[in-house]
Parts: sequence; structure tokens; C-alpha cells
Amino acid sequence: MTAYTLITGASEGLGVEFARIAANEGRNLILAARSQDKLDALAADLRSDSVDVVVIPADLSDMEQVDRLWAEASTGREIDVLVNNAGLGYNGAFSAGQGWDRELSSIHVNMLALTRLMKLAIPHMEALPKGRILNVASVAAFTPGPNMAVYHATKAYVLSLSEAVAEELRGTTVTVTALCPGATVQGEYGLFRRAEIEAEARAMSEQLAQVQADVAEMENLTQRLSDEYLDLDLLDAQARSVLGRLRSDEIVIR
Repeated sequence: MTAYTLITGASEGLGVEFARIAANEGRNLILAARSQDKLDALAADLRSDSVDVVVIPADLSDMEQVDRLWAEASTGREIDVLVNNAGLGYNGAFSAGQGWDRELSSIHVNMLALTRLMKLAIPHMEALPKGRILNVASVAAFTPGPNMAVYHATKAYVLSLSEAVAEELRGTTVTVTALCPGATVQGEYGLFRRAEIEAEARAMSEQLAQVQADVAEMENLTQRLSDEYLDLDLLDAQARSVLGRLRSDEIVIR
């Protein structure tokens, strides 16, 4: 049975690049995303006598379609590489109460679909018995993100889940890796709109400036406290010296 690489979110951004890398390595591909037209165009570009490319359109915010994707992809095929690349984000203040549909879709795609595909892929790969899973997290996994709060939280989940399952699979022939790239802009295949990236960068810059100000204030406070303790030590030494002299004088008087 021929081995395949399954890539979600394969119509744009990093998904396209993953597909090109795999095709250049001679790997057979299963490309999944919402856009049939973009997938077909990419498949036509990558398909060759030595590389088979299967296109499966699927909306991963719908769990039934997630299950359908895996069932269709794995029927009659060995999937020894899964790239969980699909991801969504929303830029806007959480407290504004807007964008719920988009954020809910982000939770479904970034967390639930990824988790479900991992659950299905691991026993499949163990039976091969080999496999590799690459989960695309983000540098956003390492810090809270004002105005993209839900997106950052989902990526923190991806990183945490990946590390935990990787540890569970330590010593087996199946591996889990989390990739944490920065923001990516690649024309029509951009993962984010430029305005969203700039807004996130400004928010992170403001956070960093506040942290630096807090650190400077703490250093100043520490220095002041240190100076005060040094003064107290000096006064204590002087007091002990005076007390010692007084005692000596008393002895002499007697």
C-alpha cells in the first residue's frame, strides 16, 4: 500500500509550501481545505508520474466533515504523515462582543479538528507501524494576544497538546511535533491580513513596553531598599561602636 502525506489548510500560506516540499521529496499527497478551485490548481501543479495528489474539500469547522475527511483519505491508503496546518483567527477586541461566529470557527478548526485528526491518525500510524504528525502552532502560543485573544489561546492549546502527546509516544515509532512560526504574509496565500499582523505587533509592542517599565520600577525599588538596608547596617555598626566605648568608659570610671 502506498504512503501519503495529509495536509490540511493546503490551499494557502504554509499549507502550499508544505505541499510543494513534500512533492519535491516524491511524496504522495492528500490536500484538504475549503476551496476546491485552489486545491485543484495546486494539485495540477504538483501532480506527476511519481507523485499522486488527491484533493478532498472539507470545512474543518464542521466535525462531521472532519470525520469524512479522514475516512475518505485513509480508505485504501497509508497516511504516515499528517500536517495539521489549517487555522483561523479573528482580529478585534474580545470585549466588543463581535466576531463570535469567526471565533467559534477558530476554536473548532484550530483545536477540535486538530485533536480529532490526531486521535484518528495515531492508531492508524501505530499499525503501519510508523508515522509523523506536525501540528502548526504559532509564536502566539507563548504569549497572550490582546485583540486576538482567542487565536492566541487556541495556539497555546496546540502547543500544550503536542508536547503532552509527544511525551506519551516517546520510544514509539510515531512522533508529534509542534511548529511555531511567526506571522506569514505571502500575497493571496497570506495567513493573516496585513492589518491584523500590524495590530498584533502594536499590541505586543505595548505589552513589552509596559513590562520593561515594570521591570525598571522594580529595579529602582530594589535599589532603594538596598540603600536603606546599607544605611541601617552603617547606623547599627556606629551604634555598637559607641556602645562599646561607653562600656569602656564605665569600666575606667569605676
